Amino acid sequence: MSTKEEVLEEVLVETKEKKENEIVLYNDEVNTFDHVINTLVYVCEHTPEQAEQCSIIVHYKGKCTVKTGPYKELEPRCSKLLEAGLSAEIV
Repeated sequence: MSTKEEVLEEVLVETKEKKENEIVLYNDEVNTFDHVINTLVYVCEHTPEQAEQCSIIVHYKGKCTVKTGPYKELEPRCSKLLEAGLSAEIV
């Protein structure tokens, strides 16, 4: 029988192994709020409210995670963000 500590350790290890990649959007002094919001709605399938919240976070905090998932699903989205003139990377 496993102890609580052993079970917790297994869960923590499993959680770390399953960590998904993230697209992080960075602030810039070029793009308008409207452009960022519209791009997030189109590329990341955000609701307008989600996109607006992300754009505000990026503006005040300097960056915001805008999408999580497997790398192969994030890569084309990140490319589209970059093509739209936004500053983003997959971490």
